[in-house]
Amino acid sequence: MGPEYQQILFEVQDRILTLTLNRPDRLNAFTPVMGAEFIDALRRADQDDAVRVVIVTGAGRAFCAGADLARGGSTFDRRESAPGVDLGSYRDGGGLVSLAIFELRKPIIAAVNGPAAGVGATMILPMDIRLASETARFGFVFARRGIVPEACSSWFLPRVVGVSRALEWGMTGRVFPAAEALEAGLVRRVLPPEQLLPAAREIAREIAANTSAVSVALIRQAFWRLLGADHPMAAHRIESKGIFTMGASPDCREGVQSFLAKRAPRFTMTVSRDMPPYFPWWKEPAFEADGG
Repeated sequence: MGPEYQQILFEVQDRILTLTLNRPDRLNAFTPVMGAEFIDALRRADQDDAVRVVIVTGAGRAFCAGADLARGGSTFDRRESAPGVDLGSYRDGGGLVSLAIFELRKPIIAAVNGPAAGVGATMILPMDIRLASETARFGFVFARRGIVPEACSSWFLPRVVGVSRALEWGMTGRVFPAAEALEAGLVRRVLPPEQLLPAAREIAREIAANTSAVSVALIRQAFWRLLGADHPMAAHRIESKGIFTMGASPDCREGVQSFLAKRAPRFTMTVSRDMPPYFPWWKEPAFEADGG
């Protein structure tokens, strides 16, 4: 049994954690409670070696319709919702979710089962693989609400779809169909509704059954964090550390031996105890000083 939450569901099966946004009567509209529960669930997943992959989806017919607007025109006025918080200390809840996803050592797959607007669209950007149902709709609608994009999306969205497309979607705030999301690279595949979760689970099982958890964690962090590097030398330095340390690891020996023997691998290293000594490299002063 997983932890009990009010606004999300937490279910682990076959080493795959499915997190379901669970306010179907409100189209899974995002609240501070949902955000806090989501972050807690990610931290639990990151610390649990029994979880290899995370899938995120929504209950009912929506993925997430955006922020809950029940407070009307003052919904986004943090002077009312968070008294005592000022301009310098405030951090948006969607951004805290995106940063928690970014820090994750486990691969995370979005299975967008229906409308995804506002934070429902921005929270999927730091997820590694994004699949969508044919019924999905996307909208970076912030300009139409008189606010700005959040959840670190001004960093993620241009990197995912390019700055021109990101600006078009951000400045118009229009809602667009899954086919346009696919064409732009926002999602990897568009599937009939009944095939969405099975497809996400198929990818998750492929990862869980055939790969080293430590290798996957290192790949995930390297690909995301090196997006901002200004020279390939940064990647060369980090990859060299990875080849040196993992090349002498039990998982590397098992990966080669299982391939040669034509059998399924039995990897034993875990992210809780076996990450190589250079991880997390981005927290080392030398990394900042020499670009990696």
